[in-house]
Amino acid sequence: MENRICIVTGATDGIGRQTALGLAQRQARVVIVGRDAGKGEAVARELTAATGNTRIEYESADLSSLAEVHALAARLSGRHAHIDVLINNAGGYFADRRETVDGLEYSFAFNHLSYALLTTLLLDRLRAAEAARIVNVASRVHRGVTLDFADLQMTARYDGWLAYRRSKLMNVLYTYALARRLAGSGVTANVLHPGFVRSRFGHNNAGLRGLGMKLAQRLAAISLEAGAATSLHVATEPSLAGVTGRYFAKSREVASSPQSHDEAAQERLWQETEALLTQHG
Repeated sequence: MENRICIVTGATDGIGRQTALGLAQRQARVVIVGRDAGKGEAVARELTAATGNTRIEYESADLSSLAEVHALAARLSGRHAHIDVLINNAGGYFADRRETVDGLEYSFAFNHLSYALLTTLLLDRLRAAEAARIVNVASRVHRGVTLDFADLQMTARYDGWLAYRRSKLMNVLYTYALARRLAGSGVTANVLHPGFVRSRFGHNNAGLRGLGMKLAQRLAAISLEAGAATSLHVATEPSLAGVTGRYFAKSREVASSPQSHDEAAQERLWQETEALLTQHG
């Protein structure tokens, strides 16, 4: 991975930070993306000190904002002639319904649309690499749910955990549709479940929901190192060159849910996503 250019979103904490550390240890050129500039710059310094890798950069962006995703992609494209690895890792669970600056439901916009938009905007730079990899971080909780295409943003009746699960199903559906479109381009697209990880995931929620997540992580979660292992495997493993449109867990290929293999659902989500991104410019 020496000198390969790797972008990691949500990389100032948790799995993303650990993934960025692993890439830096492999001497990749790593761009970490996060919302808090002070924290992001501190993490970049910490990773440099820990690895001796001076090719670590920080980019500030609130990925819930479509305008900020556009601005981030423009900066990355202006700075890099090619991108070798894009890891869409940022995501969150929001127990109460809220909307982004674009008037979009937060789970849908942050967990799904940001993946789709950033990937689309960086495709030219990914295609310019010798063999680029797109790695989308989903979750096993995509199993057992389907999408309600009549109300993708859950305006009628919101359930935060269901919104999160559906957004993770969207990650899988979208990755499969993307992989079909990239066939033969030299760019691969895969999706993964990192495990239930001892991170700050869900801690943003107040009351019992946030407390319950903290307790569950304390009792049953795996380490950050174990959580980042599958992302690093999919991003760097030489034997996966050319492997695309697959789902991974515990650093091996496994089957995703039956619902995620519904090609009609994949294509409808793709179309709905494209229409929304066009609508919001």
